Amino acid sequence: MLKALLVSMRPKQWLKNVIVFAGLYFAKDVIRFEKLSAAFIAFACFCLLSSGGYLLNDLFDRDKDRLHPRKKFRPIAAGTLSPWIALVSAIFFIIISLWAGFECEVHLGYILVFYLFLTFSYSLYLKRIIILDVIIIALGFVLRAIGGTIAIHEEVSSWLVICTIFLALFLALTKRRSEFQSLGQRAAEVRKTFGAYTAALLDQMIISVTAACFIAYTLYTLNSDTIEKFGTRNLALTLPFVIYGLFRYLYLVHSENFGENPETALLYDPPILICVLAYLLSVAVVIYF
Repeated sequence: MLKALLVSMRPKQWLKNVIVFAGLYFAKDVIRFEKLSAAFIAFACFCLLSSGGYLLNDLFDRDKDRLHPRKKFRPIAAGTLSPWIALVSAIFFIIISLWAGFECEVHLGYILVFYLFLTFSYSLYLKRIIILDVIIIALGFVLRAIGGTIAIHEEVSSWLVICTIFLALFLALTKRRSEFQSLGQRAAEVRKTFGAYTAALLDQMIISVTAACFIAYTLYTLNSDTIEKFGTRNLALTLPFVIYGLFRYLYLVHSENFGENPETALLYDPPILICVLAYLLSVAVVIYF
C-alpha cells in the first residue's frame, strides 16, 4: 500500500517544481543560506501540494484512466490503492504544504492557495475546455516560479513570468500532442478536449509558442535592465543552448513520443541533459564570474 501511495504521489514529476529555483538562480546571491533554505521550503511545499493534487486528480479520473493504455496502471485506477487512503493522504499533504508555506512567507502561502484552487478547478472542470486546459497548466508553472521568487524576497521579474509561461505552454502542448497520438481514435473517450483537438492544430500552436520562447528569451538577454543588473551583454551567448534544447525536445516528441512525460526526456536523454547542464553552467559563468 505504501509503495502504491508513493507511486501515486509521482515523485518523478517533482522535477517540474525545479522552476521554483529560477528566481534564486538569477538573483546573483544564490549562496546565501537564508535564501537557499527559503527556496527549498518553497520547493517542498509545491512538491507536497502537487502530490496532493495528483492523488485527487487520480481519484476523480479513476474510471476514465481505466480506458487509457498507460494510465490504467495507476494505483487508484488499478485498485492497488484505496480511494479513502488516497483522499486522506491528499488532505494531509495539502495541509502540511499550506502550513509550511505561510510559515515561510505569507505571500508564498497565498500563492500556494491559488495554485491549489487552480489545481482543483482544472481537475473538476477546466481540463475539459480546449486551449484553456493547456493555459491552466502553464499558469501552474508560472505560480511555481513566482512562489519561489517571493519566498526569497526577490522582486518578481516580468521576464521571468513571460519566459516561464511560453516554456510551460510549449511543454503542455507537446504533452497534449503525444497523448493525442498515443490514444488515436479512442482519444475523445478518455478526455473530452481530445475530440476537439487535431494534430494540425496542436502542431500550429507548438510552432507559435516555440518561436515565442526564442524571442522572449532573446529579448530578455538583450534588455537594458538585464544588462544593467548583471553588468554584461554576454547572457545572450547562452541562447544556442536554449535553441538546441527546444529543438531536441521537439525531435523526441515526434520521433520517440516522449512528450507525455517531459521528465523522462530531461532525466534519460543524454543530449538534453548535457544541454541543460551546459546552459546552467554558462549562465553561472556569465552572472557570477
